[in-house]
Amino acid sequence: MNREITAQSVRLVGADGSQLGVVSLSEALDAAAEAGLDLAEIAPNAEPPVAKILDWGKYRYEQGKQLAKSRKNQKQVEIKEVRIGLKIGQHDLDVKLNRARKFLAQGDKVKISLRFRGREISRPQLGRAIIDRVMETMSDVAVQEQAPIMTGRDLNMIIGTRKDAKD
Repeated sequence: MNREITAQSVRLVGADGSQLGVVSLSEALDAAAEAGLDLAEIAPNAEPPVAKILDWGKYRYEQGKQLAKSRKNQKQVEIKEVRIGLKIGQHDLDVKLNRARKFLAQGDKVKISLRFRGREISRPQLGRAIIDRVMETMSDVAVQEQAPIMTGRDLNMIIGTRKDAKD
């Protein structure tokens, strides 16, 4: 027995999944020993608790395989970064935004980072205008997930893929 069962009687489920009814704990243990398997408590909060006769090692192995399979099917979302400057030209901005579109198409989030150099820091409104222009340009495929915030000399914004994006 792998888990301590404290109830006097349990609802017993056989190794093949058949219902064996409500039996005493000692009868359930005897049935598991007779089958050469383990008795595991499946639903401890049920009334009476549900116990199943099973091969504990095989059960844990199958659970691990199922967990690994579900992890394999998950996509880890990464945050890619696109850096731009305050004095960026329109063509250069278009190239950077095309790269951001590719990142979004791959399912990643994109951090738009605008770096202020030297005395440019005294003109944050120009940076906000560029960030607004970026968001306006990307609005067909992206949605703003984090508003633009100043972090030191950088103005950062995070965008993600729109659910209704046109491909």
